[in-house]
Amino acid sequence: MIDAKVTKKSCETADICLIELARPDGSALPAFSAGAHIDLHLGNGLIRQYSLCNHPNEDHRYEIAVLNDPESRGGSRFVHEGLNEGDSLQISEPRNLFPLEAKAERHLLIAGGIGITPILCMAERLDHQGGEFEMHYCTRTPETTAFVERIGKANFANRVEFHHSHTDNPSTMDTKAVMEAQTAGTHLYVCGPNGFMDHVLNTARECGWPEERLHREHFAAEAVSQEGDTAFEVQLASSGDIIEIPADRTVLDVLMEHDVDVPFSCEEGVCGTCAVRLLEGEPDHRDVFMTDAEHAANEEFAPCCSRAKSKRLVLDI
Repeated sequence: MIDAKVTKKSCETADICLIELARPDGSALPAFSAGAHIDLHLGNGLIRQYSLCNHPNEDHRYEIAVLNDPESRGGSRFVHEGLNEGDSLQISEPRNLFPLEAKAERHLLIAGGIGITPILCMAERLDHQGGEFEMHYCTRTPETTAFVERIGKANFANRVEFHHSHTDNPSTMDTKAVMEAQTAGTHLYVCGPNGFMDHVLNTARECGWPEERLHREHFAAEAVSQEGDTAFEVQLASSGDIIEIPADRTVLDVLMEHDVDVPFSCEEGVCGTCAVRLLEGEPDHRDVFMTDAEHAANEEFAPCCSRAKSKRLVLDI
């Protein structure tokens, strides 16, 4: 964990605030790469993940943008209403589940709403490296669009196309046309609301894009029905202990009750912090941080949300 303080808080739009974090003594922070996020340990006991949106070359600060989401589970509301300049808090070191593909010939960056945070960081990194890319930024209106001034002053401003869906003359993105216009070596990166990402990714698939060229980052997991969930067993490889997981409880909850130390953060399958190696058994994957190929490999398991199809799972704990 890193001790940090809020060195600056400002309004980017009416419902998006920009938070700057630094060490209290001003010393360097751990390096990060474009697409990385950090955990904020908030004063009300919540832990929330936010993408870093400052330039990856900076080591004196981390910058995040937070949408005041009306459907918030408490995190964004606390950041907007309870976190102020000068406040101290703990943060994690950066982790990256949404990296740029180093071998890609070209990059297509697509952001929906607050999904601009990792996408903007990617654009600035690619521009600094001389990478080939174009960026599409979809929001409801110009007034709800964050970082307009910053993008307008950037060297890559002419590579960015803005799309607004709720104006007198909507300029919504023609997703199919965008996909079909790309060259074969292009990789797609999309971040935003789940429905928006599903639309972009499914359109890419319909246009023949292979899964290995599709990259996304979720801010939240979709609600999964628990109807039909049943009890199963988890065996700890280190001790051989077998623990019963009731139908109405998560593996993570039960492991913690048995004093089994598993690091965790989001508790909904988004961040990957709690992932453990799966040694035996057939899991019911419910996380969104792993790809379909990683799910099919059955090498990792997210105890915060995933369950079992087999009677027992053996975990490398």
